[in-house]
Amino acid sequence: MLKGLGTVGIGLPLLEEMIVTNALGAVQAKMPVRAFNVFFGLGIPAPLQAEGFADVLEPLKSLSKKLLIMRNVDHVRCDVRGINAHYDGATGSFTAQPAGGEAKAGGPSIDQVVRHAHHPKGLPAGMVPTLVGGTFFRRSRVGRYHHSYNLDGTVAARMQETPRDLFDRVFGSFAGANNADARAQRLKRSVLDSVVDQYKFYTGPNSPLGAASKSRVKDHLDRIREFEQRAFAMKRKPGGPALPPRSRVPHGGPADPGGEGIDITLEELTTEWRLLADLYALAIEMDRARFGSITFLAAGERIRLTGEYKFNGRTRYKFDDAAMHRRSGSAGCSHEWWHKFNEKKKNEQLRAHAHLKMNEVAYFLKRLDSTKESNGRSILENSLITISTESGDGRHNDVKRELSGIFHAITGANGRFKTGQIMDVKAEGIDVYNTMLGAMGAKRQLGPEKRQSKSVDKIRA
Repeated sequence: MLKGLGTVGIGLPLLEEMIVTNALGAVQAKMPVRAFNVFFGLGIPAPLQAEGFADVLEPLKSLSKKLLIMRNVDHVRCDVRGINAHYDGATGSFTAQPAGGEAKAGGPSIDQVVRHAHHPKGLPAGMVPTLVGGTFFRRSRVGRYHHSYNLDGTVAARMQETPRDLFDRVFGSFAGANNADARAQRLKRSVLDSVVDQYKFYTGPNSPLGAASKSRVKDHLDRIREFEQRAFAMKRKPGGPALPPRSRVPHGGPADPGGEGIDITLEELTTEWRLLADLYALAIEMDRARFGSITFLAAGERIRLTGEYKFNGRTRYKFDDAAMHRRSGSAGCSHEWWHKFNEKKKNEQLRAHAHLKMNEVAYFLKRLDSTKESNGRSILENSLITISTESGDGRHNDVKRELSGIFHAITGANGRFKTGQIMDVKAEGIDVYNTMLGAMGAKRQLGPEKRQSKSVDKIRA
């Protein structure tokens, strides 16, 4: 009853009163199975991965005990003749299969195989079946930015690329939101308006909830309100806090004008991404989403980034891609640093961009690590979070080099996988993925039925 409080789109966080106890009063801390794919564009060249946390992987160091970082993962089988790794490498991430077309993968992604294994008849009522979101600009092929695929290789859910769309996907929107009047009302009213009386009761003196749960309900309400205000830039009430401006990051066609790239500041990029990451993490915390994917920059992303990048209170780098390339259009984009990668040179610009990507991925992971669950572990530790990208190098003149050495990292999935180390797995991605699926209780395997699978047992706890 508590989980269904209010509208389906709001719900409650996990409360003590929801946890099942046995006859002796012991808590049955059975965690829900979750699987999410986290994608970042352009990859990390294998030689830089070999440096461990010394440089580009530095932002992940604080999470190192909760991650298994895997090197030497081979996706060469995902190569599609005539298509570069930005396309086929991205579509092969989380599927380990060659692309099945312009808008289709060659098979299902990890999250969807796990989803169907544990919920063959569908998820409990009120949940988002699959949540897909992200901040990206390059759009020439769906596989560049979409990373959750059904069992037949079709996209598992519509991509939510703006904070407003993601908020409404998770928390609900007003009926008839496709007409102008409804849209105008949406900017004036909160989705919480419909449940405010119920929330007042459950946080008031007559509430059946304990003090700790009442406090969590209030915090939960405040957080939804905060994120809604950030996403919609709703007018503040007298005496209320000042609200940040609505995002001005381009979406749709304007985000990829002729494939020539866009000019964007570091502040614009990270503000958009972090709001999406906050909303996505909150959806998981609320148990509104258990499966899906989130993207930070597309495969082969083309942006001309400017701005001062600070890490741990110090200036790490000052971005100005076009000026440093001394070129305009696509030739002046950060994408070109990957094509110019040379292991005998410093690769200063590429390193800065890769470091930034890891910092923003770490931001999302830390959000999930901040919430402890009833078994004493965080959401990050209890979930299967798979982090990957499209390329192990970035140069197009050698497919094997491009599609081998693909960066991967996974979380422990509630004790199923080893964490706290960097491991040279030296295995095909399809075997790594199938080993993961087996550990997650899935009977379905990726790839051709007649292919002999090779279990990569060293990644299992």
